[in-house]
Formats: sequence, C-alpha cells, structure tokens
Amino acid sequence: MDYVYVGFWQVRGILFRGSAEELLLKVRPGAAPVLLISGIYENWRFLRPVADRLHALGHPVHVVAGLGYNRGTIPAMAALVENYLLAQDLREVVVVAHSKGGLIGKCLMTGTTAADRVSAMVAINTPFSGSVYAQYAPTRTIRAFSPNDSLLRRLGDNLGVNDRITAIYSSFDPHIPGGGQLQGATNIRLEAMGHFRPIGDPVLLQAVEEAVGAA
Repeated sequence: MDYVYVGFWQVRGILFRGSAEELLLKVRPGAAPVLLISGIYENWRFLRPVADRLHALGHPVHVVAGLGYNRGTIPAMAALVENYLLAQDLREVVVVAHSKGGLIGKCLMTGTTAADRVSAMVAINTPFSGSVYAQYAPTRTIRAFSPNDSLLRRLGDNLGVNDRITAIYSSFDPHIPGGGQLQGATNIRLEAMGHFRPIGDPVLLQAVEEAVGAA
C-alpha cells in the first residue's frame, strides 16, 4: 500500500500539475510562510496534501522549483533553498519536509547564511540517524543515508537546532527501521505505518497543522 500511494501521487503529479503560484494567493496576513522540501525522487507535488491543508489555513506555501526530484546531494539542495530564501527575502519561515527533505532542512538551519531565516521545521519520516539498508544501495545517492555517512554524522552531532524541530514518524517505516525520532526535538509517533502513505493521513495533516501553528 505504501508503494501504491507513491505510484498514485507520481502519476497524479504528471497528469495534474497545477501551479505552485496558487499556493501564494489568498493568504492570511501575518501567517507564517511555509517552505516545502520533498524527499528523494519526489517533486513538491508529492506533498500536495500538506500544501493544500496549510494553504487553506492562510499560510503562503513556497516551493523551490530548482530542487526538481531532489536527486542532488544534501548540501547542494540546501544551497538551492538558501538562495531561494535570500532571493525572496523570506523570514520566520517554517520548513515542512519529508524524508531526505528533513536532512536538507537541518543542513539549511545549521550550515547556511539563511539559517536565521528559518524559525522551525516539521520533518516527516526523516532518517536523522540514517538507515541500515542504505549501505547496501548500488548508488551513492542512496548510500548517503547510511548511519556511517560523515555528513549525516555531522548533522546528528549538531544538537543546537533540534529544539526547533518537530519530528513526526510512523509506527513502522520499512525505509527507516530505526525510526524518525530526533534527540532534543518534539517527537510525535503516528499509529500509521509506511514511509510515504502517512502523508495523506488526516492524523498526520492535523499534527503538521498543529506543529506549524505552534512554531
């Protein structure tokens, strides 16, 4: 069911593209800007349920088109987001990210000139401690999620921003057997199972709404 969900949203993203610009219209004055960062091999439309929920609450929802399907390295993707925040002069931004997107978000918050523009992050099923399966992957892109990866270790050792992160994770995640919890963060465990399917779960959407509101 997890991969059926992936297939549905990948096909839907191709057939019904929609426009990211519409997520910046009809917003509530003073509502915190939200920036979406999808996971690896996902474009921003994969997070459409989250985007629609937050936009309906009046938040301007930003996406970085240059991320594409998020195949680049974590620092390279963080640099693209950094440039976007600076170019748009966004401040007090709440990052909402899935999987690899949460690692990009933490890299943004700890190692870029736009770090002070991010007030908080909500990370969904992010492998903060890596995944033991990644070390067996045939591509460097996936092996970067190994618990022994040097960048992942540096991000893990940097605890300074963890109290501004809400980590929401599934009760069972086949991609992250160790779970998506983060030391020092606000950790929320869902009863839902899967790495992808919880994105459309009403319980997940409510948890994201509350975390963004609190931030």
